[in-house]
Amino acid sequence: MAVNKLSNRTIHAILRKVCNARTKAEKVQILKENNCLALRDILKGSFDDQIQFLLPEGTPPYEACQEGAAPSTLHRMSKRFRYFAVGGPGERVLKAKVERMFIEVLESIPAEDAELVIAMKDKKVKDKYKALTKPVIEEAFPNLLKNP
Repeated sequence: MAVNKLSNRTIHAILRKVCNARTKAEKVQILKENNCLALRDILKGSFDDQIQFLLPEGTPPYEACQEGAAPSTLHRMSKRFRYFAVGGPGERVLKAKVERMFIEVLESIPAEDAELVIAMKDKKVKDKYKALTKPVIEEAFPNLLKNP
């Protein structure tokens, strides 16, 4: 499966497009067309029940980027997610440093993607994007989610 290495779309925009699609086949096709590490990380963190996060639930105190002024993208910052997951390298770092790193990620990406990352951490993406379901994700990316 080919991966889009460079994408100028935010992950929020991709998921919004999935939610606007009418059929399951269209939703799957949109996910496949926009296949990238950041998208798969968000989906895995949101829908894989085996992934838990070290961070407290809720929105941390951070300053959202103004529209069009984000210094980075979720495509670049998603590689830091491993520090936030139980079992990752963040367990060997002070909790305050992990939380600060999380806030730095939120403050460096577009505001809508920052809200998406918070929803992923709290496992509430399915509340925000109701048309995005496990069966759609499993069809688009068959080996992404682990079944308990």
